[in-house]
Amino acid sequence: MKIARLLKHLVAPDWLSAKDFPEESLRQIEKAIKASERQHEGELRFVAEASMPLSYLVLKHRSSRRRAEDLFSSLKVWDTERNTGILIYVQLFSRHIDIVADRGIAAKVRQDEWDAVCRAMESSFKKQEFLKGSLEAIERVTALLAHHFPSKDGGANELSDRPVVL
Repeated sequence: MKIARLLKHLVAPDWLSAKDFPEESLRQIEKAIKASERQHEGELRFVAEASMPLSYLVLKHRSSRRRAEDLFSSLKVWDTERNTGILIYVQLFSRHIDIVADRGIAAKVRQDEWDAVCRAMESSFKKQEFLKGSLEAIERVTALLAHHFPSKDGGANELSDRPVVL
């Protein structure tokens, strides 16, 4: 465990999430997710978190990726009828982004494609362009999903489109 990392996350204020993702930004992200899901069979969830919980900082192998995977599970993103859930996880304090894809999507979309979306989003965040980076990431995810999983029948909206801010 790195003490510096632990201390940074412990002193990160919770209002960081609200500052970087104000209500209007959350509404725009929700609208983008709704529009996205009309174009493909995927189900998107967007989660932003100021700092990781203490348990992720002190236990070995508890990275932001592991946090994203745990949120993927607890938010039931894995529980879609066609196994087409996607979680975009934003760890604000370290500006680290992870995308977790359900097995149906992971079988067709390579991890390096998700990583490219994450790195572009991180680049925008470094410039304090949180909304722009988020909307561009949703556009890129939409393009990937529309290519591999085009909308067939409009499908039911199985997951909330509202971003989660922790």
